[in-house]
Amino acid sequence: MKIEKLGNDQKLGLKNDGTLEIFFIGVGSAFAMNHNQTNLLLIKGDTHIMVDFGMTGPKALKETARLDVTDLEVFLPTHSHADHVGGFECAGLLNRYKGQPFLRRPKLRCIITPPYQEMLWDMSLRGGMEWNEQEHDSQKTLSFPDFFVPVRPTWMELQPREIYEIDFEGIHLEMFRTKHIPSMASSWQRSFFSIGLFVDRRIFISMDTRFDPDLIDMYADRSEVMFHDVQFFPDTVHAPLADLKTLPEDIKRKMHLMHYADDFETQDITGFAGWTQQGVRYIFD
Repeated sequence: MKIEKLGNDQKLGLKNDGTLEIFFIGVGSAFAMNHNQTNLLLIKGDTHIMVDFGMTGPKALKETARLDVTDLEVFLPTHSHADHVGGFECAGLLNRYKGQPFLRRPKLRCIITPPYQEMLWDMSLRGGMEWNEQEHDSQKTLSFPDFFVPVRPTWMELQPREIYEIDFEGIHLEMFRTKHIPSMASSWQRSFFSIGLFVDRRIFISMDTRFDPDLIDMYADRSEVMFHDVQFFPDTVHAPLADLKTLPEDIKRKMHLMHYADDFETQDITGFAGWTQQGVRYIFD
């Protein structure tokens, strides 16, 4: 893996020569003030996927990648917390009312399962996006497909937990259920819907999860690099640093920590690969 910082005036390319790139437009927790929220771009060949787009997403995209929201075409939401989907309304409305009529852009594409699409629309997006235009003789309400073309992953059978799979224009994704909220849920089955990603059968990205040794064991041997969320206190809905420190040394050496609070520099992460950085290109040959 190579890590290359984007130049101060350099615009991130959303296409490349076919090499997998991961670019974090933010690495902070939901309440971090010094870093943007943890959202990231996957880029490979002619394809890009915006994984989550939270409240800081539009601003973070401009600050770190020098891109506009209307540059994005493909999205993948992992769960419904506002630091992960708070920018979806902005993206959908901009594309419909600026991109489509004036720039002749197609609808945005969204990699999403049918049950989560219904949940995301009804519980998060509908209130701000359903009523946005009127016809002459009757009001017309909008729905998720008016803004996004759903792209369906396939359920992987006979797995130790719920996992979906998709080959999206050269990027292979496994989308595994995580044990995120509520904090007292005994298993991923009893948890609210949330997923992490295994990218191109080599890169593990936990997104949001409590400490889940079974999940780490599922992917550790196959992962070249692991990006894992962290918090600095116990009994939380993210993996406490103290628990992650109990992992074997070979796992910690390839684990970059993300989704961290503003006091991250006071934390000792000796043995880990380091802090995930926003505004740099992680390049995988």
